[in-house]
Amino acid sequence: MIRVMIAEDQGMLRGALGSLLDFENDIKVIAKAQNGEDALKLALELKPDVCLLDIEMPIKTGLEVAVELRDKLQDCRVMILTTFARPGYFERALKAGVYGYLLKDGSVDNLAEAIRGVMKGKKEFDPELIMNSYKADNPLTEREQEILTLAAKGNTSREISGKLFLSAGTVRNYMSEVLHKLDAKNKIEAISKAKEKGWIE
Repeated sequence: MIRVMIAEDQGMLRGALGSLLDFENDIKVIAKAQNGEDALKLALELKPDVCLLDIEMPIKTGLEVAVELRDKLQDCRVMILTTFARPGYFERALKAGVYGYLLKDGSVDNLAEAIRGVMKGKKEFDPELIMNSYKADNPLTEREQEILTLAAKGNTSREISGKLFLSAGTVRNYMSEVLHKLDAKNKIEAISKAKEKGWIE
C-alpha cells in the first residue's frame, strides 16, 4: 500500500483529491494538511511514502517544504501538484529534488499512475513544464536571486550587504546587473518580473 499525504490550502480540492485517491486499491491517503507548516510536521511524524504538495500555501510554500523534506526525510518522495506552469517554479522544484511536478488540470487516473511511477523510482514531470522551462531559462545567477529575494522582503542594500557579507557597492552592482538582465526600470519592477516567472519567492 502506498501511503500518501496531501498538502493543499483549498479545502474542497484537498477533500476531493483525498477521496478520489482512496478509491485506488493500492493507495491510502494517511494525512491532509492545509498549509506548509502542518505539511512538514505531519510528514516528519507519519513518514508517508509520497507527499503531494501545492506550491502556494500559507506559512511555508510547497517548495520550502520540499527542500526540508529532502534534507530530513530522504525516503519520502515529494511531488508538486500545482496550477502554476511557471518555468521558475519548475526549475526550483528540480533543485529541491522532487520526484514529480504535475498540473492540477490532469486526471486523477494520471496522478495515481504518476504516484506509482515515483514509487518505482521514476521522475514524473508534466511535458508542458519541460517545454516551458526550455523556452524561458532563468537569466539570474543564484547570488542575484538571493539579493533580489532579500530586497523583495524589504531589506535595504545595507541590510543585504550585512546578511551576505558583501560590500554595499557589490550589492549595488549585483542589483544593477539584475535590472539589466530583466529589462526593469527599477527594483520594484525587477521583483515583480522575477516573481511572475517564479524565479524568486
